[in-house]
Amino acid sequence: MTPGPTAIPESVRSAMAKPPQNPDVDPAFTAFYRDLQEKLQSVDHTDHDIHVLSGEGMLGLEASLASILEPGDQVLCLANGRYGRGFADLVDLHGGEPVLVEGPSDQGLPVDAIADVLENESFTAATMVHCETPTGVLNDLDEILDHLQTAGILTVVDAVSSIGGVPVPVDRIDLCLGASQKCFSAPPGLATLAVSDRAWDRIAAVEQRSFYTSLEPWRTLDLSGDEAVLLPYTPPVSNLYALDAALDRLLDEGMAAVFDRHERAAERCRSMGRALDLELHPSSDAIASPTVTAFRIEGSATALQRRLADRGVVVATGLGDLEDDILRVGHMGHNADIEKVERTMDAVAETLN
Repeated sequence: MTPGPTAIPESVRSAMAKPPQNPDVDPAFTAFYRDLQEKLQSVDHTDHDIHVLSGEGMLGLEASLASILEPGDQVLCLANGRYGRGFADLVDLHGGEPVLVEGPSDQGLPVDAIADVLENESFTAATMVHCETPTGVLNDLDEILDHLQTAGILTVVDAVSSIGGVPVPVDRIDLCLGASQKCFSAPPGLATLAVSDRAWDRIAAVEQRSFYTSLEPWRTLDLSGDEAVLLPYTPPVSNLYALDAALDRLLDEGMAAVFDRHERAAERCRSMGRALDLELHPSSDAIASPTVTAFRIEGSATALQRRLADRGVVVATGLGDLEDDILRVGHMGHNADIEKVERTMDAVAETLN
């Protein structure tokens, strides 16, 4: 019950075991990949182009910045946790100048500070995290996107731990990133990337300084015909089969039902935690993520995690400075299940006792 990688349903594992097609010469694979893109658009509720990169979620984050930045570009990095701050390191690595605007880890992104910064600085892009997984905070992006779109700033959003589990405003985001091992409940190893027309224009205009992390080879990919089409690099076919089966599960259930299932699992987890006098790390339920719950366990989270593992329950702790102060229960994807949540929280109660 960790916040990714999640448990993988049997139907998804079985799909991964199918004999693979040759992606370079088989027209059937091109048709399969085209259908996979359409399924991702349905799950993400967007008309943006979506591609699947052969690497876990971090590849999508880095590829986005590597493809749109030129040396000296200023990037507004909005953060209220470890992953938001990490964007600044990637910006610096690729020659940009990060301007970090940071808020407390138990609250939402600092919306009030954004307008002031935009008045005094000029930015090429802005980065932010939708679900700050290490602290269980789900950030409301709508008002922030209003400010950034008015200013004409490209937006890069890490939605790795939210896409497929909660609504994400993908159509309002220029580069929106997901990953196979979170709410999709497919094996680790794939990054999904939704790209707006505005982002493609920027990628076409920028001199690319990277090879594998450049999105330029994907920009002109035409899959509309009946012939086999070479993808930029050899794709991990079996992983794509698994992702396809995972998307089928979500679409068969219906995304409204999927979102409701995540909400109910999260509410049950929080209520059972409160009955044990556990404090939620987010300052209010309004910003608590439906995909992961973070409880404050001052100074003993790792010990509790080890004892839960002895009972056959695997959960996560915090990261960095909060490693021993936060216990995280993941209820995303296949694990957004009230029965699993109750078994987990019963084990927490028994262990605490």
